[in-house]
Amino acid sequence: MKPARGNIAEAVAREAAGWLGTPYRHQASRKGVGCDCLGLVRGVWRALYGEEPEAPGPYSMDWAEAGGSDRLLEAASRHFIPARMPGPGRLILFRWRPHLPAKHAAICIGAERFIHAYEGHGVVESALVPQWRKRIAGVFDFPENPED
Repeated sequence: MKPARGNIAEAVAREAAGWLGTPYRHQASRKGVGCDCLGLVRGVWRALYGEEPEAPGPYSMDWAEAGGSDRLLEAASRHFIPARMPGPGRLILFRWRPHLPAKHAAICIGAERFIHAYEGHGVVESALVPQWRKRIAGVFDFPENPED
C-alpha cells in the first residue's frame, strides 16, 4: 500500500525495521527469508511502491572491485532524490575506500542509526559512528511518487 504524501520517510523506516533478523543471502530480497544490502532496499521499495524501477541483474560478491563503474550510486541517482545529511527514511550508500565505487546500502531510521544487511550477521541495526560516516558516498530520499 502506497503511503500518503509526506509520510514516505516514516513508512521507509518502519518497513526497514520489519526486515530486522532477515538472514544474509547474496542477491536475495525477501523479508524473513534472505537478502543482501541491495535486496533490503529493493524489498522496501517493493513494499512501498510495488514493482521495482529496474532489475539489478546478476552481480558477484566483488562486483564493485571488478567492474570499476559506480553502478550503485548511478542507479540511486536515477531513482532517488539526493539529500545532504543522513536522516530517518533515507538511503545511504557507502564506499570502503575513497577511490572505490559505492558498494554498501543502508536505510536510516534516525539521525544516528541505520538498518542494513551485513554478511555474516543478516539484517541488523547499527550506529552511524565515525567509521561509517567517513565512508558515506551518497544520501538519498525515497521519492514521494516513483514515477516523477
